[in-house]
Amino acid sequence: MFVLVIISMFIGVKEIKITETISVLLLPLIYALVLGLALYLAKPIKFVGPKQSKVAEGAMVLFIGVLITKLAISSGQAISSIFQVGPALILQQIGNLGTLLALPIALLFGFRREVIGMTSSICREPNLGVIIDKYGFKSPETRGVLAVFVIGSILGTPFISFLSSISASLIPMHPYAYAMASGVGSASMNAAALAPLMHMFPSMATHLEAFAGCSNLLSFCFGIYMCIFVSIPLAERMYDWLAPHILGHDEIISIDDDYAIEEVKHDKYATTDDLTLGKLERWATFLVIFSFIVAVGNYIGFNTSIIDAFIGMLLISLITIIGMSLERIIPWNIQAIIYISLIGIFVAIPGVPTSDFLVHYVSQIDLTTICTAFLAYVGIAIGNDWEEFKKIGWKGIIIALIVISGTYLCSAAIAHITLVATGMV
Repeated sequence: MFVLVIISMFIGVKEIKITETISVLLLPLIYALVLGLALYLAKPIKFVGPKQSKVAEGAMVLFIGVLITKLAISSGQAISSIFQVGPALILQQIGNLGTLLALPIALLFGFRREVIGMTSSICREPNLGVIIDKYGFKSPETRGVLAVFVIGSILGTPFISFLSSISASLIPMHPYAYAMASGVGSASMNAAALAPLMHMFPSMATHLEAFAGCSNLLSFCFGIYMCIFVSIPLAERMYDWLAPHILGHDEIISIDDDYAIEEVKHDKYATTDDLTLGKLERWATFLVIFSFIVAVGNYIGFNTSIIDAFIGMLLISLITIIGMSLERIIPWNIQAIIYISLIGIFVAIPGVPTSDFLVHYVSQIDLTTICTAFLAYVGIAIGNDWEEFKKIGWKGIIIALIVISGTYLCSAAIAHITLVATGMV
């Protein structure tokens, strides 16, 4: 893992010019994900296999907490700006309904009731749980949401990174709007969409992190209710209205076997178990190693102090462990990401005694470095999903990418219009 991060950070950011005004940024996080996956799939390599992939899956739960903490601290640091742009942050959540733009296209591709699961949300873990609970394990709606879930796990992070860099150079919307749109309810996608913006607009980096972090927190808190009360009913109505016109009156309700997924992935982020001393020790060990990898990678990529970056990562790790522990101690069924976000925001608010010390060290760490180390683990972890990914077919992949694009671009458009209308930009 250490080697993957070092190689990725050494390669650095590469810009591919499409035209004079349009370019795509290739970031170290993309290299790390691809190298991690390639390492798993490379048959001659024996030391990375299913066992290591399972370990990486477990580690990802912790490292997502690290990403959330970094963004939360930036949010606390810029809390006054967040209050100023509050209406845009709230209203852009409506842009999550942009996933429904994929529904008629999915029908044209021949999908049937699967489209309700595929297009009612961005299809991350909470949405998967809602669809299973509402329609049942064996339903076509569940097969649909699972197809996009698997594709999003494998392609979503690199795709939204490319989408972000292309959109920011092609579509004249304010960088703050794109940062808010990054909060799609997935920590890895959130960070991947934000990283190109920070490289394109370095003078705005702190505010971009703050708006992206707050937006993602809102998506975590309220996205599931948007899915239950708004997007699923809308998807059902659209299906009832469009299906007879596009599909005719054929009552077949399942997709071809080529697109079927054999089993539903369990929500590994939502599951909890008892807090034990052994678990705390494992968390601490993983996070200290991860912190060292990030600190060295940060030095290679951005020439910052390894010691300062390491201290900053240890502070981030401490907040992550506290949030993970509170999820298991407090019996209120609140996810760790909520605790982590709230703690990170509070301790970084200007005037709070911890703020100056915390911000000084955490500001030494570039978000790209954390994402690079995180996605190296993701690349290995998603190797277990590779066979299922191949079953989905090109039609499912296209729908998944439209779903991601729809929510991102619609959220950015609403945020930009609100920012302009309220005089904030």
